[in-house]
Amino acid sequence: MSGFPFLSVLTVLPLVGALVVGLIPRQKAELAKTVALAWSLVVLVLSIFMWVAFKIDGDRFQFHESYQWIPSWDARFTFAADGIALVMLMLIAVLTPVVILASWHDVDGDGKRSAPVYFALLLAFEFTMIGVFAAADIFLFYVFFEVMLIPMYFIIGSFGGARRQYAAVKFFLYSLVGGLFMLASVIGLWVVGGHTFDFTRVLQSVGEIDQNTSRWLFLGFFVAFAIKAPFFPFHTWLPDAGGAAPAGAAALLVGVMDKVGTFGILRYCLPLFPEASRWFAPAALVLAVIGIIYAALLAVGQNDLKRLVSYTSIAHFGFIGVGIFAFTTQAGTGSVLYMVNHGLATGLLFIVVGMFVARRGSSLVSDFGGAGKLLPVLAGVLFFAGLASLALPGTAPFISEFLVLIGTFTVHKAYAVIATVGIILAAAYVLWMVQRTTQGTLNPALEEVPAMRKDITLREKVVVAPLILLLLFLGFYPKPVTDVINPAVQATMQDVGKTDPGPTAVTANGGVAR
Repeated sequence: MSGFPFLSVLTVLPLVGALVVGLIPRQKAELAKTVALAWSLVVLVLSIFMWVAFKIDGDRFQFHESYQWIPSWDARFTFAADGIALVMLMLIAVLTPVVILASWHDVDGDGKRSAPVYFALLLAFEFTMIGVFAAADIFLFYVFFEVMLIPMYFIIGSFGGARRQYAAVKFFLYSLVGGLFMLASVIGLWVVGGHTFDFTRVLQSVGEIDQNTSRWLFLGFFVAFAIKAPFFPFHTWLPDAGGAAPAGAAALLVGVMDKVGTFGILRYCLPLFPEASRWFAPAALVLAVIGIIYAALLAVGQNDLKRLVSYTSIAHFGFIGVGIFAFTTQAGTGSVLYMVNHGLATGLLFIVVGMFVARRGSSLVSDFGGAGKLLPVLAGVLFFAGLASLALPGTAPFISEFLVLIGTFTVHKAYAVIATVGIILAAAYVLWMVQRTTQGTLNPALEEVPAMRKDITLREKVVVAPLILLLLFLGFYPKPVTDVINPAVQATMQDVGKTDPGPTAVTANGGVAR
């Protein structure tokens, strides 16, 4: 099936599904949910076929497709995937049906909100996410980068919590401003890059761009991606959006959409502007380690479960940023693997938190206390999700975090040591959350809530089981994923002009040689 148009079909399929689900009458909510779930499973099956068809020792970009779009700009519907894009596409394909099933009752009993519209928006969001990772035309990437704001804006603004309007507008404005910076750089790159948006052709002409222009263009892309990720100090929209969004949608927001920022840095900033990337790297590393410590400290002080998880994600993105700008293959591979593992772990954590919130009717930590006595299995799943989030050995995030730190330590010891402090703080905020929520004396108010006596259901077991299994499997055997990632990361490091440091040895006269 190597000649099959995987990427274009995968991109269009969720959009068609969104239109079909959106046209189902509101009264037939169960039908809309079933169609949305089945449609997302078809995308998952097709993604698995694409994964199998990907050749690890093949070309850097595979499944190439190109269709005419705007000839006067040389903008085309061009799709291609390297190993980095492929693992992100698989993450989307895995998380979307899980989120749809987890969100099964999110709109039940609400006559003001339409279940078909909600699940159509989830599929529309999947369409934009697949498109942004599959695009190999810079202008097409920009279009998907901006369009993906629309379904999430309506998901947060129409189906979110108490502060949903404020959070939705803040999310949209922050991302829109970042997109304007990116648009300026996209136009500038077209002017100096040979009047084309084709990524491969622009990549071949980067040596002709003068230093100052390259740095300005890099900055436009970087600001847009730093807001999307988000990196400190562009992070303030995420706790509001993550706190207000429905739990399932928040899992997609933090688990996948935010990865567009780090993916964009790897795909566009580093290869297209290698000198500028090296020049800005020290500043990016400083912002990343500040983000790790700052966000972890804020997470420790949160009383809202969903905001707490959002702040933990900002800290995790700091680790990813450190790995990217360390410019070593180990750290780079660890960063991409971290993007995948964080999506699984934080996706699971958001979904389980959503299960607690749905039962209690509140996301405040202070409204729980001793909940594990009423919900022992669900409390155990929350504990596992928390341990995976803090990168406990044996879970997938540990592998990626270890690779980032060891790869960074070989070239930037100080940054690696400071980042390690974030691991200690992670243990503090995760254990504090679990202890205050599920352990200790039972809060008498919980016994008065009938839903708090219903432990994990069969549907919820089906939701969390695949994520738990993947986190454990990749925690012990990450090779299937790292084998796909490594060639793409090595090619990116070559684009930047960086090589891994050699082993250190002591010479006969006591000197140090490499």
